[in-house]
Amino acid sequence: MTRTPNTTGKADKAAAALPSASGAAVGRRIGIGLMYGLWKPRVMYGLWKPRVLGAWRIPATGPVILAGNHSHNLDGPMLIGTSPRPVHFLVKKEAFIGPLDPFLRGIGQLKVDRANADRTAITDALGVLERGGVLGIFPEGSRGDGDFASLRSGLAYFAVRSGAPIVPVAVLGTALRRGRVVPGLPPLRSRIDVVFGDPFEAGDGSGRRTRSALDEATVRVQKRLGAHLADARRLTGRAGHP
Repeated sequence: MTRTPNTTGKADKAAAALPSASGAAVGRRIGIGLMYGLWKPRVMYGLWKPRVLGAWRIPATGPVILAGNHSHNLDGPMLIGTSPRPVHFLVKKEAFIGPLDPFLRGIGQLKVDRANADRTAITDALGVLERGGVLGIFPEGSRGDGDFASLRSGLAYFAVRSGAPIVPVAVLGTALRRGRVVPGLPPLRSRIDVVFGDPFEAGDGSGRRTRSALDEATVRVQKRLGAHLADARRLTGRAGHP
């Protein structure tokens, strides 16, 4: 008698190993509390004023990749708290220290080694998308000018491999500047804008996953993200400013 392989058990184990979807939902509630519970009351004192535009553009169901510019440590919590769906962000492994390690894991965030090909992070990220979740990526790889000028190929790889659409998002007003009263926080009497763009496909429709195809996809993605950032700056009256 031929035995049928028990693939159900393996699938269950693989699903259990993925970052917690319920944890990401908790993380979203925490982010909302930070964005609208801690900061919003301070508007009366002329401090930070988060404004969210275009969040409805994120598909209500199915796999999605949020691609955000990155100029401040607040950008991640900002997107987690303003996205209408829970987000699993790829977070540098250096952030997983002390009590932050179990906390970040508990709210469904993904630990990634940026210096090496992190197969565990890649598998987990693709698993989130296969499950129909939202994966968050800062494609510039680290904090910088937040202008999408230097993109890594990881974003294109996840988009092409999974077929998930990319939703560009611009976080404006958090960029570090000199001469602040509190250097690590957005400037007093300023506004923070989070602008979501229209979803788009990274691939060319051929289904190719070759190195050249990924390189071409990265170029396409960079153009779309750069165009969205420019549109977001015009929309918010920040043309020529961070």
